Amino acid sequence: MRGKCLYVATVTEHIKAFHIPYLKWLKDQGWEVHVATNGDEPIPYCDKKHNISIQRSPFKPGNIKAYFQLNAILKKEKYDLIHGHTPMGGALARLCSKKHRKTGTKIIYTAHGFHFYKGAPLINWLLYYPMEKWLSRYTDALITMNSEDYELAQRKMRAKKIYCISGIGVDIDRFSISSAGTEAKRAELGIPSNATVALSIGELIRRKNHETVIRAINKMKDANLFYVVCGRGVLMEKLTALCIELNVEDRVMLLGYRTDTAELLHMSDLFLFPSFQEGLPVALMEAMSAGLPCIVSGIRGNVDLIKHEIGGLLCSATDVDEYCSAITRLAEDENLRRDMGSSNKNTIKKFDLSVVMEQMIRVYGEVLL
Repeated sequence: MRGKCLYVATVTEHIKAFHIPYLKWLKDQGWEVHVATNGDEPIPYCDKKHNISIQRSPFKPGNIKAYFQLNAILKKEKYDLIHGHTPMGGALARLCSKKHRKTGTKIIYTAHGFHFYKGAPLINWLLYYPMEKWLSRYTDALITMNSEDYELAQRKMRAKKIYCISGIGVDIDRFSISSAGTEAKRAELGIPSNATVALSIGELIRRKNHETVIRAINKMKDANLFYVVCGRGVLMEKLTALCIELNVEDRVMLLGYRTDTAELLHMSDLFLFPSFQEGLPVALMEAMSAGLPCIVSGIRGNVDLIKHEIGGLLCSATDVDEYCSAITRLAEDENLRRDMGSSNKNTIKKFDLSVVMEQMIRVYGEVLL
């Protein structure tokens, strides 16, 4: 099983963050690996990088240019396999490869989380659902990552084969380190060694819903509770101003982008993940790997990972009082935190990178038969 393949995604960062192990595996199997994204940064295990004008929003004119760019690339390179990621990457990959399927090119699309889901805005259903349903007929394999997307795909999509895999895989060993250095990391951040530390990891954007937790921290008035947030994004100034307004800037720490997330996880007592929308969140899987109990919004993806009262607690996404109660309960019960964390370390084993690699290898094998 070898040939020439192309990965398509909106931005280079997506490929570098989630797909390097799969590019390496393809290279090791003798494939010539190409990548098409917006951005010309070098990518490991990539024989040729194509820079196209693809944009996240379907309304951006750059996508029209990207369509013609990708058409030209496919005509010249003649791929055996095309694997699309991200909504626009998957859409353009399938639009441009329709005629190439007739000559044997296989098309795979990985849905990292459909933009239409239970509770999604109506505009998402009106825009993305018809597009995905139509494009599914030009898809040899549609890969989903959570039970809600998989069940919907089985009922409504027309892909030749539909799969559900355990996310993109998490390197459990990287996060299952000892807690050595916990006090030093807390001291580095100015957090008392006896404090209760709640951690969130995620972009500072509306979808990640950090504001609800900040308001919960304010309502709790617990001087020994610190909330640490890792991530950068467009809401940095707004969230900083909110912390000042609520007078919690001494207990809420917006750290920005960090490369020491494993250390931060191990210095923390619990993990908070209040998102409005997820596919199968990597940050949550990393927290589970580190043995943290998790308080999460009861949404698609989160509920595939955290079972209420077993690995953590589920809350309504915007219910400040629910988060207050959940945080207080875990902060006050060390035994419960330990039991939930232990359960998560056991649950996460089936989401390990080695397990997901085997699932993806099986998909490739079945599609390329």
